[in-house]
Amino acid sequence: MFSFIKKKLGWGSTQPEATSDKPAPDAAQTSAPAPAASPAPQPAVVNAPAPLSIPASAPAPVAASEPAAAAEAPKAPAPERRSWLDKLRAGLRKTGSSIAQVFTGTQIDDALYEELESALLMADAGVAATEHLLADLKRRVKETKATDPSQVKNLLIDAITDLLQPLEKSLVVGLHTPTVIMVAGVNGAGKTTSIGKLTRHLSDAGQKVLLAAADTFRAAAREQLLVWADRNNVEIVAQEGGDPAAVTFDAVQAGRSRGCDVVIADTAGRLATQLHLMEELRKVKRVIGKAMDTAPHEVLLVVDGNTGQNALSQVKAFDEALGLTGLIVTKLDGTAKGGVLAAIALWSRERHSAVPVYFIGVGEKLEDLQTFSAREFAQALLA
Repeated sequence: MFSFIKKKLGWGSTQPEATSDKPAPDAAQTSAPAPAASPAPQPAVVNAPAPLSIPASAPAPVAASEPAAAAEAPKAPAPERRSWLDKLRAGLRKTGSSIAQVFTGTQIDDALYEELESALLMADAGVAATEHLLADLKRRVKETKATDPSQVKNLLIDAITDLLQPLEKSLVVGLHTPTVIMVAGVNGAGKTTSIGKLTRHLSDAGQKVLLAAADTFRAAAREQLLVWADRNNVEIVAQEGGDPAAVTFDAVQAGRSRGCDVVIADTAGRLATQLHLMEELRKVKRVIGKAMDTAPHEVLLVVDGNTGQNALSQVKAFDEALGLTGLIVTKLDGTAKGGVLAAIALWSRERHSAVPVYFIGVGEKLEDLQTFSAREFAQALLA
């Protein structure tokens, strides 16, 4: 299930117009090929803060269940979710098989823990997260008096789940009108494609979305986002060349005046080591704040799951520059070393404020971008 939280706090209320001067000269503004949409109907009334779960292929919002329903037995995953979980297990098979092989023996001894340590390091969990998981696992084995390696495998799943649990959180839209989402990431991570998929899911859930093509230095990025805007029948603010900050300023202002629910800004791909380019992203964030006092409400980083510990380095660098509020982890269908999520989780714990993984991707199709579940990921990792 693809899900996010939608809170009913003053539906239909509008923000006062910004009084700041525009930070950059006016530039030509284009719209997506799709015709201008008439004012969108008000979102379905949902008693805050009840969760609203949206199937990946659903054409309309689904009413939230009453709190009493929480006591019911968990339902089996929908066919779309089961299919996606199969892809996740397949994507993590190279990592998972090396870890699972550790538990094929007959004894729980030092040799087992040494093999497990090597397997976790090979999976790019990192030294700190590996040490944490091994210490936690040994504690669980002692407390449960486990005697069989297969039991230890299940205890490791529990340990990984507990470590990753703080990363499991739903994306919130509707607290602000519009909700402004700034998306960053290095070139090749799947940033623009992820934005397109997220836009489709939000549109299917009844949200009026406006895109900002702020990656103005890479023509292909602007053209790619224009295609997604046309495909999803949403509006887009774009310029050919020009200043990324000006594009985002125009987009936020347009989103407010047109009554949009969500504005998503696709910022230019940046390497964390290029400090002058990272400073430009800081400028974009500052300008978004000038266009709307409380914005951006979400600062997301898209990271490639195949890059291992480099993904953690990117998270740290972009967080220092922008103050991340969430992650999208892509390309877990390749040779992904999924252990890096454990490293990210441990870093988040030391940060004293978790940076949640809102979505993970396992392919190019729309339904291949799904919400992150700590338990599902841990089970797929050791499948």
